[in-house]
Amino acid sequence: METNIVPPTTPTSVAAQTPRSKVAAVLRVTSGNFLEQFDFFLFGFYATYISKVFFPTDSDFASLMLTFAVFGAGFLMRPLGAIVLGAYIDKVGRRKGLIVTLTLMASGTILIACVPGYGTIGALAPLLVLLGRLLQGFSAGAELGGVSVYLAEMATPGRKGFYVSWQSASQQVAIVVAAALGFALNRMLPLETLHAWGWRVPFFIGCLIVPFLFMLRRSLQETEAFQKRTHHPSVGEIFRSMADNWRVVLAGMLLVAMTTTTFYLITVYTPTFGKTVLKLSTEDSLIVTLFVGIANFIWLPIGGELSDRIGRKPLLLAITILAILTAYPSMSWLASAPSFGRMLAVLMWFSFFFGIYNGAMVVSLTEVMPVEVRVAGFSLAYSLATAIFGGFTPAVSTYLIEVTHDKAAPGYWLSFAAVCGLIATLALYRRGGAAERMMDTA
Repeated sequence: METNIVPPTTPTSVAAQTPRSKVAAVLRVTSGNFLEQFDFFLFGFYATYISKVFFPTDSDFASLMLTFAVFGAGFLMRPLGAIVLGAYIDKVGRRKGLIVTLTLMASGTILIACVPGYGTIGALAPLLVLLGRLLQGFSAGAELGGVSVYLAEMATPGRKGFYVSWQSASQQVAIVVAAALGFALNRMLPLETLHAWGWRVPFFIGCLIVPFLFMLRRSLQETEAFQKRTHHPSVGEIFRSMADNWRVVLAGMLLVAMTTTTFYLITVYTPTFGKTVLKLSTEDSLIVTLFVGIANFIWLPIGGELSDRIGRKPLLLAITILAILTAYPSMSWLASAPSFGRMLAVLMWFSFFFGIYNGAMVVSLTEVMPVEVRVAGFSLAYSLATAIFGGFTPAVSTYLIEVTHDKAAPGYWLSFAAVCGLIATLALYRRGGAAERMMDTA
């Protein structure tokens, strides 16, 4: 057993901070989430431009599918990042690990922003874009887990759901900023300029804020919960513990399926869906996305607070059942007579799903994981769900519409993800299940 002795120079733990300093700690720890989601959204929003610059073919559909495939490939790296970086964070601490994930995320962002197009360097261009996405995916695999666990460990008693909800809420700020930038550029620049180089401007802005994000994250303090642990498991011990708890990880993956599918459907895929499928204007799609980000930001802390007051299970069950019953009918109503108003109404409804469900789900996932592998287990479950469901939601939605000729087909995919969430909730919260056993020790 190793004894964890905190040197005198170590900053005061987050548990001992004042409410004002805790707010500052939340801002610092969620800063990396902002960069991650800012770049992911931009890639999805500018997919039609990126497809022509890096993946030119004779078919617009083929180019778009190649772009979404590369977008999804980054998510396939998440499980690997969850295992490797998650185990690293569980061993060395939340603060050091989150600085590493931010470094990798920033490297991928800078690479994608600066790569010349296919017409300049040929096949090397899409390969470098793919490399940038893989770097981002690898780092994101542990970023969300590290941030969520940090927030759970610093939360005041009885407010864990509320605190952890800000992990996702920080991402919504990125959606709002990115959508606002896109709207401004669409107004200021001619279409030819946007296709040529204008789409890169938001990516460069993302690069410019990287130093500021590093300053914020370097000032993080380690959590008291981690400091109090007298034994920090080796990577081998962490891997063995995850193998022993594979059922919890699998159920956690299905729990996340609902939230990650909904999120990427209503944010990353929305601009492309609005423009190419519903034939609405670019500005309409951007305004809807802007409102979605604002609505998500409002609903998430409400969902977290409600889960603290009435419990995680009732919220998770209610939202998954609502989604199963209404996802496809809502999409069908939108597709039958596409308009700005209908698109806004449907996505506001889905935003409600996402915010309330995710507000309860993320904190649930931190609670069901064994404490010694909390980051690694959370990250692996979340990353598997994002890789299988969320990351490929744009590609799956595009494919379903193409083969079924049904513009509402993405509703089937969302309903399936909701069924997965319902099954996982029933499994984790059954009598004697993982959630029931671990809730008091989380």
